[in-house]
Amino acid sequence: MLDLIGKADRIVAFTGAGVSTLCGVPDFRGPQGLYRQKDAERIFDIDWFERDPSIYYRGCRELVYGLKDVKPGPVHRALKKLEDDGRLIGVITQNIDMLHQKAGSSNVWEIHGTPAVHHCRRCGAARTFAEICAMIEAGEKSLEAAGRAGETFVPRCGCGGVFKPDITFFGEALPEAAFMSAREAALEADLMLVLGTSLTVYPAAGLPELALRRGGKVAIVNGQPTMLDDHAAAIGRDLAEFASAVLG
Repeated sequence: MLDLIGKADRIVAFTGAGVSTLCGVPDFRGPQGLYRQKDAERIFDIDWFERDPSIYYRGCRELVYGLKDVKPGPVHRALKKLEDDGRLIGVITQNIDMLHQKAGSSNVWEIHGTPAVHHCRRCGAARTFAEICAMIEAGEKSLEAAGRAGETFVPRCGCGGVFKPDITFFGEALPEAAFMSAREAALEADLMLVLGTSLTVYPAAGLPELALRRGGKVAIVNGQPTMLDDHAAAIGRDLAEFASAVLG
């Protein structure tokens, strides 16, 4: 796989949950993942968010708002090195953990959205991830002081509206600008590194196929087989091993 990377001029990475599990972030669909929780099917459902936003804020209290304490892992650092070497033009990610940006990657297309910004559902006011984390922590302390420690705090705007992260929920369209930029990158890539994803969630999973159709090569590193394995120029199963090889 290092031979392919060494010969490529325009590398694009396509990353999924496996890249982040190396940092301790649970896979949504894994044994301890989000979708094993009670009301899991409602947590990222926009209709349920409108009805009862506490379902989201309870389900994601640690998974999303605990991300402030998570550091980038070896794959994030390896991709930053490839960018610094002038070989990687950008990262397409299905993840919502912002770890590629923490690692210093310049071009990151978050095709399933991001919690970096939250918007009020009523007036549209914006708050940063750090601001929402601070609101949640202060709100939880207030609930605890009032003897209501078991309740879920929901951050609200001064207008009374609920803040929602710019994560794409079920029932919402993918972020158009990010997806179009990702599509353009896939068309431009002479090598796409598919890292830590089983390629089962569409339309995102169609981007490596697009790169192949335009004559680019695909190299896959994932713990389980994917539907594109038969078309890959190289296959690996160990992300930590891949990152170690790139980092030297």
